[in-house]
Formats: sequence, structure tokens, C-alpha cells
Amino acid sequence: MIHYAAMAKVWTIRDTTQRDRARRLRREDTPAEARLWNALRDRRLGGWRWKRQVPSGPYIVDFYCPEAALVVEVDGGQHADQIAYDERRTAYLERHGLRVLRFWNSAVLTNSDGVCLTILEACGGEHPTMGPG
Repeated sequence: MIHYAAMAKVWTIRDTTQRDRARRLRREDTPAEARLWNALRDRRLGGWRWKRQVPSGPYIVDFYCPEAALVVEVDGGQHADQIAYDERRTAYLERHGLRVLRFWNSAVLTNSDGVCLTILEACGGEHPTMGPG
């Protein structure tokens, strides 16, 4: 006898809410997030695959590279007022084996090359499958 319920993902209200919120955030990105996403998408940065606005437990991370176990957060001015929240969030992600890099919006907008170089170095350089051409 096959139990179909065991084969399907059971969505809780929290899962659905997080998923819907992540989708909304992808549609409403900030100029800094849009600029960084343009640099990361389609394996443009060193061949690494990135996702944006990804639910991770009770949080939604701005950018996530599963292969490098790396999260990149782009912070606006409101983050200056929520330092304790960001510290709890970072601690949660690190407990789950992820490294977290944070950049201010202004850094992404005025020094996107430097931000991308820092991200690429945190990934470990060029992706292993991106050997010499």
C-alpha cells in the first residue's frame, strides 16, 4: 500500500507565509539588491550559483550560495537601529553551518567591484568547475 501523504511536502502556514514573503521581497528589491543580484545571477560571479530572498528558518536571507554555504546580506540604514536582531540572525545562520557577509547598501552602490571581489574570495575563488577556458 502506498501512502501518498508521505511522499508530498506538507506545507504549514508558516512555510507558506515565509515563501510568499520571500516572493514579495524578490519583486520589491532595493537598488543595491538589484545591482548585486545582477552581478551574482546566472553564475556570473566565478561560476557560483546564487539564490535570492531565500527562507532559512525564521529568517529570509538576501542572497544564498548553497555550494559555498555563504549568505550575503545587503543592509540599509534601518539595520543601524536593529543591531541585536542582526546579531541573533547571524548567530542562527552560523549555528546552521552558514557563513554570513554583510554589506551596507552604499558599499554595494559605490563599490560593487570590491563587494563582488570580497564575495568571490569568501566562496574560495573561481568555482571548481570553472577551470581555465
